[in-house]
Amino acid sequence: MPSKKAIVIGAGIAGIAAAIRLAVKGYAVSVFEANVTPGGKLAEIKKDGFRFDAGPSLLTLPGYIDELFALAGKDPSQYFKYQELDIICKYFYEDGTRLTAYADEAKFIKEITTITDEPAASLKKQRANSSKIYELTNPVFLERGFSGLNSLFNKEALKALVNLPKLDTARTMHRANQSFFKDKRLVQFYDRYATYNGSNPYTAPATLNVVPHLEQQLGAYFPQGGMYSIINTLVKLAEELGVKFHYQSPVDEIVLNNKVILGVKVKGELINADIVVSNMDIWFTYKKLLKDHPKLHPQKTLQQERSSSALVFYWGINTTFNELDLHNIFFSAHYKAEFDHIWKEKDIYHDPTVYLNISSKLNPDDAPRGCENWFVMINVPANTGQNWDGLTTQARKNILAKLSRLLNRDVTPLIISESILDPRGIESKTSSYQGSIYGTSSNSKYAAFMRHANKSGQVKGLYFCGGSVHPGGGIPLCLLSAKIVSQSVGR
Repeated sequence: MPSKKAIVIGAGIAGIAAAIRLAVKGYAVSVFEANVTPGGKLAEIKKDGFRFDAGPSLLTLPGYIDELFALAGKDPSQYFKYQELDIICKYFYEDGTRLTAYADEAKFIKEITTITDEPAASLKKQRANSSKIYELTNPVFLERGFSGLNSLFNKEALKALVNLPKLDTARTMHRANQSFFKDKRLVQFYDRYATYNGSNPYTAPATLNVVPHLEQQLGAYFPQGGMYSIINTLVKLAEELGVKFHYQSPVDEIVLNNKVILGVKVKGELINADIVVSNMDIWFTYKKLLKDHPKLHPQKTLQQERSSSALVFYWGINTTFNELDLHNIFFSAHYKAEFDHIWKEKDIYHDPTVYLNISSKLNPDDAPRGCENWFVMINVPANTGQNWDGLTTQARKNILAKLSRLLNRDVTPLIISESILDPRGIESKTSSYQGSIYGTSSNSKYAAFMRHANKSGQVKGLYFCGGSVHPGGGIPLCLLSAKIVSQSVGR
């Protein structure tokens, strides 16, 4: 029988992964989740015969999921199946350009050189740069915990520091992309990757140009059954390892004794544990669960700029569009103006970039026959008290006008089912402060060093995982945060 007890707060993907890893290490693990179902942001919605993945819709680096099954001595293919995408995304520009991002490098280069005047050499230079940044940063900032300057005294970190100019921290993503491409459409194409962690390409460091490498060179994937199948399979694995899940059981407090973990309080009851892992947003972890210990609060971290949020429309469409694929982007005609509105004006630009995901393209059961399930999202500012009802109404009109214009078909009468998620709902459903999807932004070249560590330096037995702490947001990084927690336990 396990001799040590671990409690995980929150059944988001990082929390579930942490629970699996701790169970493999021999801990008796209990996961406490406030919602009725697991998943956190990686949830699902079922309505009117349609099924939607409520949050993340892109899978990269699935090996991190496979690794969890392998650790438990299981065959990953017996639990979790996925396919690599031949078409990563389709792009629609206001000038009428339509561009397909193929996974195959040769096909993608041919597509770009046919549609634009950019030479193949420009694309190859960008890909080499993205690959190099990944090679240097992955072992230092992604695979390992970061807890101050001492973390930099190892072989991989010193290699990254020696090659600091290649990390491209001194200029913004936008300036770097302008140096790679003359065609504004391609600059915009690569600037968009800043939104993968809720940042602004006009201020975020060019180090974030590592993101295209994950998608274009390491591959984009789709899980059999949709994104929520990731949660279902990981929960199944965790339960097979003895992990106990407690739903509708929000944690009220992390209980300490002289800066040593005692456990947590749930519904007034003290539940003892040797270690506690918080998968809750770092802001709420301190402000709610450790509110009686203000001296422990990392004030600078809690005051950092938050990432952007999202406004999502889940539309059931009573027809199909052959020109659309699983992932589709409809670009704003004035990209900088869009980001200025998000980050400076704190509102929504009248011509936002629209992301449209249609999982029924690959998983037909997600929509009734002859229909499609449209996940329609735009980037918006974090919630600081805006009139979201008014903003949502106007954004809906603008989005429908844009989609109808670029698809040459009136979309409005095709909607037969609708659900809406705005930053207020994201905060209330997932405990993400201000509805910011990725915790803090990465708009500073120091952002990678300022994320909260995965292990508390002040409380023995307290750990942190999820998108609001190191190494950051998104499924792969959340899984890595759980891995770092597991490696830190017992040290």
